[in-house]
Amino acid sequence: MLGNKDAIATIAVKDLRAAVKFYSDTLGLKNEGGDQTAAIMYTSGNSKVLVYQSEYAGSNKATAANWSVGADLEPIVQGLAKKGVKFEHYDMPGVTRQGDIHDAGGQKIAWFKDPDGNILALLG
Repeated sequence: MLGNKDAIATIAVKDLRAAVKFYSDTLGLKNEGGDQTAAIMYTSGNSKVLVYQSEYAGSNKATAANWSVGADLEPIVQGLAKKGVKFEHYDMPGVTRQGDIHDAGGQKIAWFKDPDGNILALLG
């Protein structure tokens, strides 16, 4: 039923202005507009990311959104680090880490948080 329909990542934030600075300026997502007082729709490649104001922002303890960046993982991590993004480091069985990039048996991952503590990931 939904297999050929697009999905949208939906991320709750407390402060929409701080979110705009992070998602637009730091991550470089394209703002599609919207009322900008309660929610903003972004374009990221062929995907959409809806950022909306909520009192429950940052309460998810799991990854909220992933970006598949392939071979561009290292330069993107370096670029985001230069913009002040702090990467998360997790100790998990069978996972090694070199700098900010984890290697889970060939799947490379870098996790970071937005200003509200939502966990985001880059997949290489």
